[in-house]
Amino acid sequence: MQLFYNPDITEETTTFNFDKTESRHIVKVLRKKEGDLLFITNGKGFLFEVKIMVASDKKCLVSLVETHKKPKHWQYHLHIAIAPTKNNDRLEWFLEKATEIGIDEITPIICANSERTILKTERQEKIIQSALKQSLKFVIPKLHKPIKFTDFIKQDFKEDLYIAHCEETKKKSLAKELKPNQKVLIMIGPEGDFNPLEIELALAKGFVPVSLGESRLRTETAGVVAAQTVALLNELAS
Repeated sequence: MQLFYNPDITEETTTFNFDKTESRHIVKVLRKKEGDLLFITNGKGFLFEVKIMVASDKKCLVSLVETHKKPKHWQYHLHIAIAPTKNNDRLEWFLEKATEIGIDEITPIICANSERTILKTERQEKIIQSALKQSLKFVIPKLHKPIKFTDFIKQDFKEDLYIAHCEETKKKSLAKELKPNQKVLIMIGPEGDFNPLEIELALAKGFVPVSLGESRLRTETAGVVAAQTVALLNELAS
């Protein structure tokens, strides 16, 4: 299935025009023609089957044929708060892979040791959209605006809370602590790790310090391992 993404299409939509970029891709690259079927998701749990009415590489017009309500592929709710990496490509790799694995919310947190504090969220949204289409998922993760750690930690959290840090203190295994079908929030620190005060604030807020394994992981790798650990634990429990 070739899946397209557009947040504006709804159950009430009858006809829809792709923009110039998508239209050219459909007509010139995919060589689709009038009468062919396409599939679109709005990232809100819907799959729309549409038929091409006008196959123009400047404005491809389609009409709605059928609407399908698609449940999430997973029953848990995963929120990862992760410090932006110095190298933008590494954070983007995390966004792509976490979306493919299954994640609900991502919050970039600016920590005391963060080397990057400004993010190009428009580009990051496009990476998430591309990963959504590639992995054939129908619920797009929510990418929150970057927030300072000290502000983020003040929130009234309702999830099961975990913090993965590198300090040589007593930590529990994330895989052993997780419970299936729960709302989970995992915090991942920057290249220089959380500082002692940030760890102290997190513990006071109820975050459980966890290990992601024996290896010392890069920030973006830790994020992917955390996402995969949650996904696998829930798969095995189902």
